[in-house]
Amino acid sequence: MKTLVISFLFLLIPLMFSCSSDNEIIEEVVIEEPDPDTTDQNTLYFPPINSSLWETTSIENLNWNGNAEQPLYDFLEEKNTKAFIILKNGRIVIEKYFNGGTPSDNNPWYSAGKTLTAFTTGLAQQEGLLDINQTSASYLGDGWANITTDQQNAITVKNHLTMTSGLNYNVANQNCTDFDCLTYFNEPGSFWYYHNAAYTLLTDIVAGAVNMDYSTYFDSRLKNRIGMNGAWVRLGYANIYYSTARSMARFGLLNLHKGTWNTTAILTDENYFTEMTTTSQDLNKSYGYLWWLNGKSSFRTPALETEFSGELIPDAPDDLIAGLGKNDQKLYVVPSQNLVIVRMGDDAGQTLLGPSGFDNELWIKINKLIN
Repeated sequence: MKTLVISFLFLLIPLMFSCSSDNEIIEEVVIEEPDPDTTDQNTLYFPPINSSLWETTSIENLNWNGNAEQPLYDFLEEKNTKAFIILKNGRIVIEKYFNGGTPSDNNPWYSAGKTLTAFTTGLAQQEGLLDINQTSASYLGDGWANITTDQQNAITVKNHLTMTSGLNYNVANQNCTDFDCLTYFNEPGSFWYYHNAAYTLLTDIVAGAVNMDYSTYFDSRLKNRIGMNGAWVRLGYANIYYSTARSMARFGLLNLHKGTWNTTAILTDENYFTEMTTTSQDLNKSYGYLWWLNGKSSFRTPALETEFSGELIPDAPDDLIAGLGKNDQKLYVVPSQNLVIVRMGDDAGQTLLGPSGFDNELWIKINKLIN
C-alpha cells in the first residue's frame, strides 16, 4: 500500500477550538492508496479513528466518466465552493478545495448541523434519558415559553424534531429563543414550518435530559467515537457546528451505515434511525427528523408556508437523504449507491436557508460524472 503525505499551512482559530496559540502550524493530511490486488473496493471502508489516513479509489477504477470531472470542478469553483468530497464505499474518490479553502479549514455547517442534533437526540433516547414523545417541559422545565400551561403540555420533543411545534414563527427574529419570542400560533402537529428557534431548543432539551452540557454529551457519544473534529459555536441565538469537510464526510458515512461505525454500533435504536430518515409527518413528506428526504411527491421549504408538488431534488437519486444548510452547505447520503457527498463553502447564488436550486444544478453535474 502506498501512502501520500500532503502538508498544509493554516492558522488555528482559538475562539472555536481548544488550541489558544495564534502560531502557524503544519497539519499533515495522509491519503492511503489501496493495493487493488488486495483490497475489495466494494466493501464499505471506514477510516481509522484519530488518524488522517483515508483510503482512496479513482474515477478510472469506478469506470466513471472522466470527461465530466473538470466541468464539475469548474462549476464548483464558480459557485464559491471551498471544499468538495465524494466517497464511494467509504473511500475518497474526489477531495478538492477551491477559493482559498484547505483540508484544515473548519467551516460552518449551519442548518446541515441539524442532522447532528437529530442523531444526538436519538442517542439520549437510546440511553433511556429522553423520550421524544414526552413534553418539552419534561426537560426544559415549566415556563420555557410565553404560552399557557395547556399549550406548553401539548408540545412534545418530537414536534421540535419535525418542525411542527406550533410556536409562532411570525416574529421579528425566528432564531430568538427568549421567553417573549416563543408564543402560541397553532396546534402542535397541525402545520409544518421551518422555525429555527423551536429547533435550537433541542440542544437545551438534550442537555436537560442527560444532565450534562450539550457539547460535552455530543463529543463523548458521537464526535469522538467516529473521529470527527469540530466544535459547537454560539452565534447569537443559533448554535452552529464548525468542522473540516472530512468530519462532515465521516458523519455521512456513519449514516450511510445506519448508525454503525465499522463494527461499532453508535445508534443502536433501529426504529429511531428509520423514523429520522423517512417521512416523519404528513405535512412535509420530504422531511424526517431534521433530515431532508428526496423522492417524495411534495415538499415544503424554509421561509415559506407553501407546499410544492414534485421531488425536492429531481435529478438526485430518490433515496437520497441530506443535511442542508445556509450558504449551500450540503451533506448528501445515497444508500443505493454507497455514496457520501460533501460541499462546504460560501453562498452559491441562491441565498436560501437549506434546499436551493443549486442542489439540482450540482446533481446534474454529478450524474454526468458517475453515470
